[in-house]
Amino acid sequence: MRRVDLHIHTNASDGELDPASLVLEAAKGGLDLIAITDHDTIAGVGPAIEAAKKLAQDELISKTPTIVPGIEVSSTLEGRELHFLGYQIDHTHHHLADFAKRVGAKRHERMRGMVDKLNALGIEITYDEVIEGAGEENVTIGRPHLARALVAKNVVGSTAEAFQHLLADDGPAFLPTELMRPEEAIALITEVGGIPVWAHPPLETLEREIDTLVDAGLQGLEAYRPRNPSRLTERILEMASERDLLITGGSDWHGEWNGPLGDFSVAESQISYFLREAGLE
Repeated sequence: MRRVDLHIHTNASDGELDPASLVLEAAKGGLDLIAITDHDTIAGVGPAIEAAKKLAQDELISKTPTIVPGIEVSSTLEGRELHFLGYQIDHTHHHLADFAKRVGAKRHERMRGMVDKLNALGIEITYDEVIEGAGEENVTIGRPHLARALVAKNVVGSTAEAFQHLLADDGPAFLPTELMRPEEAIALITEVGGIPVWAHPPLETLEREIDTLVDAGLQGLEAYRPRNPSRLTERILEMASERDLLITGGSDWHGEWNGPLGDFSVAESQISYFLREAGLE
């Protein structure tokens, strides 16, 4: 029985590890099938696929994970961010490259706004400090980069604390990315050959919007996550079953603060419908 994680981030967006290091850690963690799902970029997908091939050829480890090309597309609805995972996308599609260029400017604009909000709260941090800490020149900038900068300046003790007190969706320094509407995110994923799945859907919004988004082409819901309350998971499964939607799951892993890669996995039996539809059986 394969161990699966369909929601992992590299440092192409806001993850800690470069694609090659991440593939190696996934292999060490006993994962058989992983999806690279960086925020609004596919820059990590190709390198991860190549890293997996090289790892298998070098025979340095007994088991190399299969890589699912993916993306996590940001959208905004009534001031709240909703994210959609795209699986089995054509990561070489020119529309994704065009999208990534548009996203870059928007995300940097948003980061400047969040820094301004922190400054207004009396927290001394600069945009340049966030960018310097992000490292890679073409990285898709996001809240974890800001959280790490706050840790580096001893404003908070951990990235988790930064989110808990400042950067969460209802936090005093939060700003939505405002890239596109949910229907547009679903359309983009479909256009590049992918399977659109609603990532970590908030229950109230899910109850209200699911049928509209199914009509727009939504094919699945992410149900299995490390910290999901059982009531939420059960309701997602129920709503998916009622609409014949696919079910996925993953760790949403960004770095060591999430625990070792491979600590959380999804069983094939839990997502068999998705694996069949995605050609991953």
